Amino acid sequence: MDYNKLTGSVPNMISRLHKLEYLSMERNKLTGSIPLSILNISSLQYLSIGENKLEGPLPREVGNLSMLQVLDFSMNNLTGVIPDGISNLQELEDLSLSYNNFKGSIPIGIFNISFLIYLQLAGNHISANLPSTIGHGLPNVEGIHLSGNNINGVLPSSISNMSKLMYLELYRNELTGSIPESLGNLRLLEVLGLSSNSFNSELSFITPLANCKYLRKLILSSNPLNAMLPKSIGNLSSLEMFLATGCNLKGYIPNEVGNLRNLSSLELEDNDFNGIVPMTISSLKNLQRLSLGANRISGPFPIALCELSNLALLNLSQNQMWGSLPSCLGDVTSLREVSLDSNNFIAIIPSSLWTLKDILKLNLSSNFFNGSLPLEVGNLKAAILLDLSWNQILGNIPSTLGSLQKLTHLFLAHNRIEGSIPEAFGGLKSLEVLDLLYNNLSGVIPKSLEALKYLHSFNVSFNRLHGEIPNEGPFVHLPYQSFMSNEGLCGNSQNHVPICPSNSKDRSKSKKERLIWVVVASSVFSVIGLASAIVFLMMRRRGKTTNIEDDWLPEVAPQRISYYELQRATQGFDGNNLLGSGSFGSVYKGTLADGMIVAVKVFNVQMEGTFQTFDRECDILRNLRHKNLTKIITSCCNLDFKALILEYMPNESLDKLLYSRDYCLNIMQRLNIMVDVASALEYLHHGYSVPVIHCDLKPSNVLLDNDMVGHLTDFGIAKLLTKEESIAHTTTFATIGYIAPEYGMEGLVSKRLMFIVMASCCWKLYKEET
Repeated sequence: MDYNKLTGSVPNMISRLHKLEYLSMERNKLTGSIPLSILNISSLQYLSIGENKLEGPLPREVGNLSMLQVLDFSMNNLTGVIPDGISNLQELEDLSLSYNNFKGSIPIGIFNISFLIYLQLAGNHISANLPSTIGHGLPNVEGIHLSGNNINGVLPSSISNMSKLMYLELYRNELTGSIPESLGNLRLLEVLGLSSNSFNSELSFITPLANCKYLRKLILSSNPLNAMLPKSIGNLSSLEMFLATGCNLKGYIPNEVGNLRNLSSLELEDNDFNGIVPMTISSLKNLQRLSLGANRISGPFPIALCELSNLALLNLSQNQMWGSLPSCLGDVTSLREVSLDSNNFIAIIPSSLWTLKDILKLNLSSNFFNGSLPLEVGNLKAAILLDLSWNQILGNIPSTLGSLQKLTHLFLAHNRIEGSIPEAFGGLKSLEVLDLLYNNLSGVIPKSLEALKYLHSFNVSFNRLHGEIPNEGPFVHLPYQSFMSNEGLCGNSQNHVPICPSNSKDRSKSKKERLIWVVVASSVFSVIGLASAIVFLMMRRRGKTTNIEDDWLPEVAPQRISYYELQRATQGFDGNNLLGSGSFGSVYKGTLADGMIVAVKVFNVQMEGTFQTFDRECDILRNLRHKNLTKIITSCCNLDFKALILEYMPNESLDKLLYSRDYCLNIMQRLNIMVDVASALEYLHHGYSVPVIHCDLKPSNVLLDNDMVGHLTDFGIAKLLTKEESIAHTTTFATIGYIAPEYGMEGLVSKRLMFIVMASCCWKLYKEET
């Protein structure tokens, strides 16, 4: 009765078949509980009702089926504990209760069923330890599958007595301690799966595994091994798959890896390997997957990889590799996924790469590639993802990109691309994400993009586009952040751009201008005395300082810091290192590998507008240089994580010090901090090529270093004014409490208004002291 789409409960009429030996009702839609009547058919030898929707407990009466050889209730919704009665089934060869909701421990008697060949209890909530005698009562067992449970304690060394064991799968449990060296006694072992536990031993057990001549899969990922990969790994000549991701492995990848000539998958990403990729890897002619990302591997691109004619996946991302890519990489026509992002590769992308017509994903982002994109990029007909962002690519976007009809994600942000967005992009029928942020694009947004019905993320901010924003198709729901800082764009007011001239009359701004002058006059007179003191101190400082930028010169190239380095620096973003949090995300104190203390500002990528906020703050801070602005050291950016690494300020924020019980700012310190903020604002408004309006000036955004020098921070909602603008509009104005209410409601910002806000902050500083 397999695969017959049976529904309802298990039929009771089956119990009338007193001499029934074989009963199978797999892969139906049976519901309800297991009827006791079936468990009274003493002649049953084979009972399988797997892959249904049965509920409730497994009755203890199952132990009455003394002749049973196969018991399969896997992939149901059974609950409770595994009944002790199963231990009575001494003829049992196959016990499969995987993927239910059993809890508690495994009855000890199960480990004494001498005929048992397969023990399959994966995907439950089984806890407790494995018995130390596990290897003494199962002489015929060939497969133990206990993955996806809560089994804890150590892995008993007695398991090595199971001389016929071929499959040992203990993934996703809570096992601790060392991995027994005695596993090398399992001469028939083919699969050893120990990933996602808490094993923390050296890898000395690998050496005796050379005795396991049939070992095909060794899976150790996600264990805190904190060890070096031994040279003896090269002795496991039968190995086809070696996975050890996220194990904190360190040192060099041994040359002996090249001896694993049967290897099809080698995945060692998210470790702490350094050195270079061994040249011996060219011997792995059967290799299909090579993943070494998120390590500290350096050196040029290994040409040896060009000899791997079966390679389908290549991941060298988030390392410290440099130099140009060899043209021979285009000869590896088997490639389907290539990730070389977040390295230091330079020069032009080799033209041979555009001949990989079967490639699905190509990620070269966050490098220093230059030159222009050729028309041949249109050869990647199978591509679904192309990421060339954060490079130095020049020239126009090739119109041939529009022929990639399977493309779902296209990232060209943060380059130097010019010209217009090709009209041919309307042919990208599968496109979901298009990111052209921070380039030098001009022209109009093509109306043809309205036909992209799957497009849900689109960003052309910080370019030089003009004309009307399309208003059909995906553009109906796109947020205004998709179009920011394009002076010539117009369209619906919801996009925070001017209404196109053909659709509106010019509106007078005289009322708003009069309101500004009223507020300016009243504010200036109220704080004129305090402002005079600030100006006096600023003039004195100028007399002593020749160049306000001298103590913050730009580095030749920003330091590269990976997500995993940040994770280590902040101890896994531990709450004890939390400096503060807000709507944008959180700030953590971190210590880098070289001992440098930094502040790590982690953005909440789930919040709408985070990507634009991150990009804006990156762009503004990397171009501004002033001793009273927070210094950005570098950034860490991928699809799921955005963070800025900033100079650490040991005295935290002005807001905290103002209300601290342990520290009191004197009048001179307060005046000096006022001058620091005023100096920063003066530079933002007059010392930079484009006036910058901070929009969020308040004590919590003024940080203090060891010398109590003030540094203005948080440019996430800042605005850039063009030469023609003196006032900008924002819906993210945040300095509430320091401005007149009408400005908060209107969302008008200007250089004059920021000085009014600063004066209000200064008055608060002065008032708190006096």
